[in-house]
Amino acid sequence: MKTISDSAGLGMHARSGRTPLNRQQITGFWGSWFGWMLDGMDSFIYALVLAPALTELLPRSGIQATPAHVGLYGSILFAMFLVGWGLSFIWGPIADRFGRKNTLAATIMLYAVFTGLAAISHNVWELAIFRLIAGIGIGGEWAMAGTYIAESWPEDRRKMGAGYLQTGYYAGFFVAAALNYTVGLHFGWRAMFLCGMAPVIISILILVGVKETAKWERKRSAVVTHPLARIFSAPYRKQTLTMSALLTVAIIGLWAGAVYEPTALIQLAKKAGMSVPQAIHTASFGTAVLSIGTIIGCLVLPMLAEAIGRRSTLALYFGLMFFSIIAAFGWAFYLPSGAALPVFLAALFFLGFGGANFAMFSLWLPELFPTEIRATAFAFCTSIGRLIGAGVNFIIGAAVLHMGTVGTPVAFTAIAFALGLLIIPFGRETTGEMLPE
Repeated sequence: MKTISDSAGLGMHARSGRTPLNRQQITGFWGSWFGWMLDGMDSFIYALVLAPALTELLPRSGIQATPAHVGLYGSILFAMFLVGWGLSFIWGPIADRFGRKNTLAATIMLYAVFTGLAAISHNVWELAIFRLIAGIGIGGEWAMAGTYIAESWPEDRRKMGAGYLQTGYYAGFFVAAALNYTVGLHFGWRAMFLCGMAPVIISILILVGVKETAKWERKRSAVVTHPLARIFSAPYRKQTLTMSALLTVAIIGLWAGAVYEPTALIQLAKKAGMSVPQAIHTASFGTAVLSIGTIIGCLVLPMLAEAIGRRSTLALYFGLMFFSIIAAFGWAFYLPSGAALPVFLAALFFLGFGGANFAMFSLWLPELFPTEIRATAFAFCTSIGRLIGAGVNFIIGAAVLHMGTVGTPVAFTAIAFALGLLIIPFGRETTGEMLPE
């Protein structure tokens, strides 16, 4: 954690020559970062406990727990989760009207409580409802945290702040993997969901210890009556549509791979002759590899964005996603059992690095909209892709059931990134520009 804290300005002004962060900016960053980290932990817990949870809950719901049914209903539940994410656009107008800090705390509180409630699910339908509501909170946290950091950090540091913030989400993947390796292995999937209640503490600390951003305070009297309509007005319509499309690409590609990665690893580990506990350990290790790759990618991205521009950097990351998804799920997954597992694990690192493309949206999206509609734009653009991603996830689940394999259906999601490369030029280049008031 030393790299992040050093770069966050904790006594490093003389060495870096950059504007130092005050105590409120540092506190706000760590509140946002830990909220985003626990957000990532909560969202990935589901991927890790998918098989054991559905194996227990499907028979209680009158459904046979076959591998095909686990895959199908797992996709349905994940799609419900994405629908919750899609509905999280409601947080944007709330934040533009009532402030970033309180809305951020509310999103964290919501997802923490309903992740914990998933532990008491009696059937698959109750689990689906809890995940839907948790998704509304999880989906809103990114928009609120990204808006808060963009507005609260000094101009010469906010770009790196966006990269640092995004590492939190994937650090959460690592934490989820560690919990699965320990708590999940010994106490089961219900205990994993109970661990998801930890963010309640972060929510309380944000409410008590973090101040509102000065940019929002200066603009609070200029409240926009219909902010959702405003982001589709002539000056902003093109960027709203472009960012929504690019985020749809990112969500379809990354989440299809991420949600099926533990399942794919467990299958490959079993084919290699490993026991069930060893296969679970392998899935946790693979998640850690994915997370490390993404964290490194998040730290590199802001520097690339400043050096070669927003559009070129996103194109680089999208290209890496295109090739790594095909390499992992379209090629390595089908290698002979002795070679498949190590090659798949190696491909996961590059899949993780490319998945850091989400950090670009934390950096770029706030630069395209003024303060009075910034949270609304951020929340809408990040939500619409999740709604579309939910539909695509149904298609992927049906393909997994029909084809009897995880690899090929997920490999086809690489096509989304090829389309994304065609959309990127429509984004307005903002390199060198100040964050608009």
